[in-house]
Amino acid sequence: MTLVDRHLEFLDALRAAGLPVSLSEGRDAVDALGMVGWSDRELVHDVYATTLVKRQTLRPTFEQLFDLYFPRLVGDGAASGIRSEEGAGRDGVEALGRLQEEVEQALLSNDLARLRELAAEAVGRFGAMPGRGPGMSSWSSYTTLRRVSVDELQVKLVQGLMAQGVDEERAQRESGRRTGSYAAMIEADARRRIAEEKGPRAIAQVAVRPTIERLDFLTARRADLELMRREIYPLARRLAARLAREQHQRRRGPLDMRRTVRSSISTGGVPLTTRHRPKRPHRTELVVLCDVSGSVASFASFTLLLVFALREVFGTARAFVFVDDVHEVTEHFRAGADFVDVMGELADATRHASRFGHTNYGRALKTFVERHGDALTPRSSFLMLGDARSNYSDLSLDALATIEQRVRNAWWLNPEARRHWDTGDSMASRYGQVVPMVECRNLVQLSDFVHDIVQA
Repeated sequence: MTLVDRHLEFLDALRAAGLPVSLSEGRDAVDALGMVGWSDRELVHDVYATTLVKRQTLRPTFEQLFDLYFPRLVGDGAASGIRSEEGAGRDGVEALGRLQEEVEQALLSNDLARLRELAAEAVGRFGAMPGRGPGMSSWSSYTTLRRVSVDELQVKLVQGLMAQGVDEERAQRESGRRTGSYAAMIEADARRRIAEEKGPRAIAQVAVRPTIERLDFLTARRADLELMRREIYPLARRLAARLAREQHQRRRGPLDMRRTVRSSISTGGVPLTTRHRPKRPHRTELVVLCDVSGSVASFASFTLLLVFALREVFGTARAFVFVDDVHEVTEHFRAGADFVDVMGELADATRHASRFGHTNYGRALKTFVERHGDALTPRSSFLMLGDARSNYSDLSLDALATIEQRVRNAWWLNPEARRHWDTGDSMASRYGQVVPMVECRNLVQLSDFVHDIVQA
């Protein structure tokens, strides 16, 4: 593969993972690399990062893909001859003990360069899985992490940091960060070795996590959720700017034929100057009803927080949460409220949304119509959030139909992939016959949908 082929394939992989890379930006990268050369990997890395990565949230995905297409090592690299004199003992108990001691010392001194070397050595020694069937990778980060015992290293690192005078809470936090970083190095080295066998394209499609904006709400880890929360307000600002531009472009109302003809009389209709009726201002009145049970709670909270960040775009916005009972949380989205305070208040409020602890859509829909029917008007748009998994309880389709009839627009956002709808206790199609159901699995789909309902 030539450098041009590697460059083009790298750009395709970035786009597939969700990074917005244009043709002109790819050309900029080539021009810059033509000036600085390809001999220094770190310089090549910095050129690509500068020309192709627009936001910090896209950086982790970029780093994983760059390491696949422009690896730091080939094979075992400099470690290919490490302790070759050990022969069969290179994967033995003594070899493992010595490696753990070296890793512990490198973690204690936070020597990142040494940790990368030790990660490559660990995978080379303890991650090999020879003799596997066709199409199966012969390297395993999971096996390596089990052999190296990262959890045990974390405990020892806490003790070492406390011996240096670090207090226990800070030692726990720092130990988790350092061992987590080392585990990520092991995973990256295993991906690199598998990419040498199968090609980087195959690994990029299955092993590289997408950008934080395209990561599914239901599969996100705790650290991913924190990154998503940090991205909510920048996402809201970009969405608000986009809405402002579009509203400015569509400021004129429909053509006013009477005024147009009257104004053209003086010129005989040449040239013809069109006149338009003033555009009637319209701001969406939004009513949101959210399932906050289990894993869909994260999806509901992100949707509510995006609505909160864009509250000036809506005429009014009322928010309700439920598990099997309905509780209004509109008061927590007051103007000037702090983001952290809102998160805490929402978490407390969800406790009032459950009486029996099991999701019951039918009961929630009936209760909402009975208690909060005044929120449903011909000027409002209704937004239902949930996975439509009813626990085999009554669906109360008539209550949902009542809601749909009273409002201007109604939608149901489902955070599950469409292929999982109607499996198990999912009643997505039944509810979708009453209210249009939309797949909404990540921040990109969420922002696009909010944009559409504001313009509706």
